[in-house]
Amino acid sequence: FTWPLICSISHHPPPPSIPFFYNFPLISSLVAFAVARSARFLTIWYKEKQCDAKKLVGSGGMPSSRSATVAAFAAAIGFQVGFGGSSFATAMTLACVVMYDAFGVRLHAGSQAEVCLLHLHLL
Repeated sequence: FTWPLICSISHHPPPPSIPFFYNFPLISSLVAFAVARSARFLTIWYKEKQCDAKKLVGSGGMPSSRSATVAAFAAAIGFQVGFGGSSFATAMTLACVVMYDAFGVRLHAGSQAEVCLLHLHLL
């Protein structure tokens, strides 16, 4: 067995001599972030037939990389330490707050865009 496998299955943290690369929740979060950003970039490239590198680093758009990051973090905490503990409850609460905020921001940004377009058509 290797340490990442043992540490991700057991409820014991890795020894201090192991680098942070073996931190299951951190790696899960980073992978989810990268997958969401890549999916956004590839989707725009496929639909619009243009390569826009700003979509890899810019905010906004779907899929939400922040929501994917906190969801993966909460899931990894649940798998690593159990879904009944306070660590998972904290991670899940954080994930819900981030996703709720992202939904609200997208909703208000969409309604602002409609108002701006309406004013533009009136001019």
